Amino acid sequence: MTQDARFDLADPAFHDDPHPFYARLREESPVHRVRLPAGNEAWLVTRYEDAKRALSDPRLSKQYPVVGIAAVSRHMLAADPPDHTRLRRLVSAAFTARRVEGLRPRIEEITAGLLDDMAGRDEVDLIDAFAFPLPIQVICELLGVPSADRDAFRAWTNVIVGGPRPGVDHGGAVGALVAYIQDLLMERRRDGGDDLLAALLEVRDAEDRLSEDELTSMVFLLLIAGHETTVNLIGNGAWLLLSRRERWERLRADPSLLPAAVEEMLRYEAPVETATFRIAATDLTIGDQHIAAGEQVVVGLLAANRDDRFADPDEMVLDRDNNPHLAFGHGIHYCLGAPLARLEGAVAFARLIERFPGLRLAPDVHPEWRPGLLLRGLQQLPVRLS
Repeated sequence: MTQDARFDLADPAFHDDPHPFYARLREESPVHRVRLPAGNEAWLVTRYEDAKRALSDPRLSKQYPVVGIAAVSRHMLAADPPDHTRLRRLVSAAFTARRVEGLRPRIEEITAGLLDDMAGRDEVDLIDAFAFPLPIQVICELLGVPSADRDAFRAWTNVIVGGPRPGVDHGGAVGALVAYIQDLLMERRRDGGDDLLAALLEVRDAEDRLSEDELTSMVFLLLIAGHETTVNLIGNGAWLLLSRRERWERLRADPSLLPAAVEEMLRYEAPVETATFRIAATDLTIGDQHIAAGEQVVVGLLAANRDDRFADPDEMVLDRDNNPHLAFGHGIHYCLGAPLARLEGAVAFARLIERFPGLRLAPDVHPEWRPGLLLRGLQQLPVRLS
């Protein structure tokens, strides 16, 4: 790299509210050298058009050298074509819009059950009681994973998505989840099934199109990505609605706004702060910045979504009708689970508002954000039900 990192993304002030920092960086230049929370350095892309181009630029490789456990690094999000094409095709049928829409009755049923469990209580943590258990139960049922293990999942994935940092056994959490997945695969080989896990095993064992590391990595990715982002969509969205009461009341009065409102939640407080890392496969220029082969590039989704590409970017406009946000990425790595996340978000907010119209933030609530640079989500969200 040709210049010193002037910006430290481990700064607590940045973590608490990154938007003013991103605004300054966007104004100064499209690309900045930054120090990441893990201590290494990278180029950060913050403007919308540059971010969109970077997300689909084949010169930015996702297939960087594996460090650590290969069984979590051989999935489609860490691969370039043709491996990416092959891996994505294996699971894409499970996440088509039509197939996902078929899950609506079950998602409605799970949602109703969670709201029933909340009823009768004065105060709950909406993350624990609703935002977390809804998507984890859906993805566990889709894959064929016992939902009774969801608390263990939460402990592991909280550590994993927070990234390596002092005082946290990141490697231990990764190892525990990998061991759990390998046990699940062993059981499914023995007992069979008709879920996505069994389908992936059939491809691995019958057609030999998946290596063992690819199989484990794919399940690892689907388990984490299949619920963590939706937890943040629901949690962040509820915070945005309840912290400005007029937003909640407007959706309550006009539920037809919900699809546009969910898109605006995704733009305004994106559940994924940065795309996963890319490595420059050759020298290239992004914006006005030369980037040398081998250097790391991070695309700021949260930053790009507040660019002046959007009218009034720092205002949450519930009925925004031109909203090509980058919350799900762009290009060949566009989020496979986007239809499922949208459906879960729409059902969650529709039923929450319908069941608890008087829902309010508990007194003296201040947002505390989860650690790490990858995801943008709340640790807790205490609310009162009436």
